[in-house]
Amino acid sequence: MTIDLSNPIFHDEDAARADIEAVRWPDGPYCPHCGCFDTVAPLGGKSMGPGWYWCNKCREKFTVRVGTIFERSHLPLHKWRLAFQLLCASKKGMSANQLARMLNVSYQTAWFIGHRIRESMKDGSGGPLGGKNKVVEADETYVGGKAANRKGYVPPKAPVLALVERDGSVKAFHVANVTARTLRPIIVKHVDRASYMMTDESAVYPAIGREFSGHGSVNHSAQEYVRGTFWHTNTVENYFSILKRGINGVYHHVSEKHLDRYLAEFSFRYSNRIALGIDDDMRTIAALKGTVGKRLTYRQPNKRANG
Repeated sequence: MTIDLSNPIFHDEDAARADIEAVRWPDGPYCPHCGCFDTVAPLGGKSMGPGWYWCNKCREKFTVRVGTIFERSHLPLHKWRLAFQLLCASKKGMSANQLARMLNVSYQTAWFIGHRIRESMKDGSGGPLGGKNKVVEADETYVGGKAANRKGYVPPKAPVLALVERDGSVKAFHVANVTARTLRPIIVKHVDRASYMMTDESAVYPAIGREFSGHGSVNHSAQEYVRGTFWHTNTVENYFSILKRGINGVYHHVSEKHLDRYLAEFSFRYSNRIALGIDDDMRTIAALKGTVGKRLTYRQPNKRANG
């Protein structure tokens, strides 16, 4: 991870605001209240401060923060910009304690910043994975802390389903249980039926696999991990290895209540990785574009949760 901390966008408010405006409004500002473009003009006056705009049609004023995760946040935009860069460039994530130290904010503020950024990383495209002549690997794992050295109640491990397109993107879901009844609706919604499904020997997949163009499997219980060069689930296992290294080594414990947001974080970085030609800066810009329309108030997350 290489970040040029001398860049003004990380320590100058005007530079950070201009950078975020360029990402959100590449063709010029539009009104977040009514959506108009040609009726918007900068709003002058020392009392307002820089960065304010006025829509002559709906008679509303606004800044680039309005309608995004930044709205009503008192944190300077240059700290937001640095937080996005740090979280997008850290392959295994960044703890709230580390983020607090680097931004010079409180732990509670850093924790909330992290969850807001994860909210912006959620996949809003809805497009299915795979397609004709493409392979999608499906597998499940369990996420949670170990019972050793823990006193009192030990929360159960949370099951996670991951769908990974080879040489493509990933979608991961926190599921209630690992049964065909639970997994089938998710798989058929998020995987193109023309895809070739690849799984392990689990009994939940054969019936689901028949709904796709083909279904192959490897028998892990018999120590079979690769057959030929085509039949394997190494791609999805690679995603799980990064996910668990991040949760166990960086976050240490993730509340089941917020697991979906952490999955969104790791899935976003995996789907926008360097192997697909996406570097840290491009990944950060993609995350910034996801800030629009994703408000997250402080009451929604539980501030006492770990991570």
